[in-house]
Amino acid sequence: QVQLVESGGGLVQPGGSLRLSCAASGFSLDSHGIGWFRQAPGKEREGVSYITRNLGSPYYADSVKDRFTISRDNAKNTVYLQMNSLKAEDTAVYYCARRTKFTNWKSPSDYDRWGQGTQVTVSS
Repeated sequence: QVQLVESGGGLVQPGGSLRLSCAASGFSLDSHGIGWFRQAPGKEREGVSYITRNLGSPYYADSVKDRFTISRDNAKNTVYLQMNSLKAEDTAVYYCARRTKFTNWKSPSDYDRWGQGTQVTVSS
């Protein structure tokens, strides 16, 4: 059974850091790329970062480049999103998803399985 479970969200002050985890089961990270998305209230879901299958090459949205780092641990079948220098505008529910189509990594329609999401709130 394919499953993705996010964890690591919480409340953090501006400038702080969080590390999100996405634990995958029912498939191998070697066979599928994984994307991180976020959705703030009243806004569309947006692609934040993506890591490819095989080589594990990272991609980032301009809004998080140089602040967020995506990585994976194949032995744990887990993908991480290290978020530094957090801003109020990073506040959202963060989701990880498994990619099965290759139109645009930022497009939610490229992904077939999603986690339940984890809330990230950046506030003083």
